[in-house]
Amino acid sequence: MPIYLYWGEDDFAMGKAVAALRDRVLDPAWAAFNYEKISPDTPDGVIQGLNQSMTPPFGSGSRLVWLVDTTICHHCSGDMLAELERTVTAIPESTVLLLTTPSKPDGRIKSTKLLQKYAQIQEFSPIPPWQQDQLEKAVVKVAQEMGLKLTDASVQLLAESVGNETRLLYSEVEKLQLYAGERRDRPLKDEIVGTLVTSSAANSLKLASAILQGDTSRALTLISDLIGRNEPALKIVATLTGQFRTWLWVKVMISAGERDEKAIAQAAEIGNPKRIYFLRQEVKAITQGQLQKTLSILLDLEVSLKRGAEELSTLQTKAIELCQACRP
Repeated sequence: MPIYLYWGEDDFAMGKAVAALRDRVLDPAWAAFNYEKISPDTPDGVIQGLNQSMTPPFGSGSRLVWLVDTTICHHCSGDMLAELERTVTAIPESTVLLLTTPSKPDGRIKSTKLLQKYAQIQEFSPIPPWQQDQLEKAVVKVAQEMGLKLTDASVQLLAESVGNETRLLYSEVEKLQLYAGERRDRPLKDEIVGTLVTSSAANSLKLASAILQGDTSRALTLISDLIGRNEPALKIVATLTGQFRTWLWVKVMISAGERDEKAIAQAAEIGNPKRIYFLRQEVKAITQGQLQKTLSILLDLEVSLKRGAEELSTLQTKAIELCQACRP
């Protein structure tokens, strides 16, 4: 398929996919003639890109036309839509048209519907930090890609350490790969990963666990560590909100008498039903009302930060309030 649409906020993962597509499509000897990267501030850039995609490549290999950060999936004039309709069905097999955008395409408009019909669409959104099973799958995938063997405990620790930071994941796996050296046939143990991966000291999920347990001292220490690592405060809040929402859904389903772990997992949007056993234990000592209160506090926290409140002191104040709300 000669048309690709990549979207999402994970610019590192998207960048790797773009590089892989470029390497696959272009002949290096003719890349200077057959590669067009059109920035969003180029006058009539979309029209120019569509016209370029109709041009056969020079020499060997294919032609690649890349519309960077295009807005064609969010608003599209009548003239532009007509040009798009004329182009998508006529692009030669020797040309690849790539469109990238950080925002989710608007499925209501005609240009997006047209691309859904003719383009290969791929999402590059960060994995929600509370989806531990998906984070671990990402670790396994990158480790296999880079020829590194890890134990199950190492995979879990690395996922907890780097969260959904794809760039950081590749950086840490590369570091572990260098450490393994010629001994890559033996899986690296979690003790080694814990020593080499510096970000394992703190993360937002550990903060959520500390708050759930009402451990104010540990929560405040973790907040200081996170802010010291330049973790964005709103990102911390998003992770906390997602985790507490998951706990609340599990608690609601249990309180309603639901015993089917698959049904609970589906309601809580958890990919691996096996996690429900552990989530049950985590919410055993807290009430549904307490969990509902935490979401109200987290909403107040998010509003305060968006209004420009000082990050560290605001997080600390609300963390104390959250810990008090979670105590028996």
